[in-house]
Amino acid sequence: MGLFAVQREFSAYGPSHWLALLVFGVGAALVVRVGRGHRSQARAALRFSRAFAVTILALSLARLIHSLLPPSLQNSVPLHISDLVPLATAYALYSRSRWAYALTYYWGLVLSTQALATPALTGPDFPHFNFLFFWGSHLLVVWAAVYLTWGLGMRVGWRSYRITVAITAGWAAATMSFNAVAGTNYGFLNRKPETVSVLDLLGPWPWYLLALAAVLLVVWALLTWPWVRHRRGVGDSGRRTN
Repeated sequence: MGLFAVQREFSAYGPSHWLALLVFGVGAALVVRVGRGHRSQARAALRFSRAFAVTILALSLARLIHSLLPPSLQNSVPLHISDLVPLATAYALYSRSRWAYALTYYWGLVLSTQALATPALTGPDFPHFNFLFFWGSHLLVVWAAVYLTWGLGMRVGWRSYRITVAITAGWAAATMSFNAVAGTNYGFLNRKPETVSVLDLLGPWPWYLLALAAVLLVVWALLTWPWVRHRRGVGDSGRRTN
């Protein structure tokens, strides 16, 4: 029958979920420490970032190939945010692109972190490859956002906010259109996931989409404002001392 035939099902807030959250916390602390050490070591930062990017891409490719075996219109089209954010994250790590970093920051720190707290994961528990793909992809994205921000010291501003809002709105419009034609539910834009999620707190479809959009606009703004304020404070301090 094999190992996975007797595996228990994954359960949110079960032992494996808490262990994954513990790994997340430890990993986040480590990448901050590593990143701060890299601020004065450009070559080490470059090597680490590019190795990090390749790891994320390799896992994303493996996850995509797995979803194509066999191919399914319901599951094989890479239209979830969780399918797209690893690509932006890998590019941000590799190139330090501002728009890619913006997506990594806002999508990773809010949407991917929310997926860690309320995982839309059904099926066998650890060490099944579905479990490993899910947690590996989300953890790496959030760790990358933490590394770039609190490690290397990259920052967002209101332009980053506007870029992310525009790209997210474009993604939502395109994905909802695809869902309507294909009868799919990518991005959970046409109905809620079967598992428990924060969407359960936001009312029925389509009202939860409007509520979610409002929440994201506010949360992303709150994640932007401290960095903008800090830069202005540093600038004002510099002018006063000159």
